[in-house]
Amino acid sequence: MGAADQPHVDEISPLAWRLLRVAAGYDQRAVEREIDDLLQAHLSMLESGTRSLSRERRRSLLDLYGGELTDEQVVAIVRHF
Repeated sequence: MGAADQPHVDEISPLAWRLLRVAAGYDQRAVEREIDDLLQAHLSMLESGTRSLSRERRRSLLDLYGGELTDEQVVAIVRHF
């Protein structure tokens, strides 16, 4: 998915972050292994809405998940959740 096709990371709700991760086939530990300096606790906070991550980290997450999903899947999840 190209950057122009991706939704803006500020538009993604906590629920959509969780659904993107699950739809892409990642558990929190797998994401922790894929992205340096990102811990399972960071994902839990992002997905629960208690804290956010930097734009750079959210962009890395979106890139990771987008590599496993179609553009249409990403857009549908972000728009509907």
